[in-house]
Amino acid sequence: MPRQPRILITVHGPAQAALEEPAWRTFDTYADAVRRAGGEPVLIDPMVGAEERVTAFAEMDGLLLPGGADVDPGRYGEAPAERTQAEPPRDALEAAAWSAAADRGVPVLGVCRGMQAINVFSGGSLIQHLQGHESPMWPSPDSHPHPLRLVVGSRLAAILGTQHDALEVNSFHHQGLRPDQLGAGLTVSATTADGELVEALEASDPERWVFGVQNHPERPEFTPPAFARLWRAFVEAAGG
Repeated sequence: MPRQPRILITVHGPAQAALEEPAWRTFDTYADAVRRAGGEPVLIDPMVGAEERVTAFAEMDGLLLPGGADVDPGRYGEAPAERTQAEPPRDALEAAAWSAAADRGVPVLGVCRGMQAINVFSGGSLIQHLQGHESPMWPSPDSHPHPLRLVVGSRLAAILGTQHDALEVNSFHHQGLRPDQLGAGLTVSATTADGELVEALEASDPERWVFGVQNHPERPEFTPPAFARLWRAFVEAAGG
């Protein structure tokens, strides 16, 4: 029986974990999403030593950049805004993982912060604070939903396989990006209904499996079922 694809998941360090809301302190939902799709989740945090880090990068079949603290604005040439809360050690870990994934052609999926990190690592920038895009934290059962408009003809639209160009997704973020802030080698695959904000991006090179989504598809209670196809596509690409 072939082994399951190893999906490396970058997570926050213990200092940041102590600051997080209870819903974001663990990464169980991401690991569960990977397992449901047939992958083996492997978690790594900024405290890992250099030798173990190199080994993890060499053995990963796929890289998942999940949600979390804000990407350091210094990485795109800005001073931090009042609401910005960065975790530079995680930025460094993920930048190294991103570089290793690019060198080896490893599939990459970014979720929320992860999508933003992909954009910053590609030379793009971010909006440091957006009003009205956050939702109540755990234990609230509520999420503030909003429509996502898929770009017709995008690879993401093909993966989700929906007959509609608009889906309703969850909103758990306070940063984002506009289409004019997109990094090199990336293209927009979904926007907000008004087209002003990027809701998903993908590599412009069809040979490169890189996708990022602003919503949280690892939270199935707030996510359209079509996003299960994205998880499967990611793990299948890692297995290929």
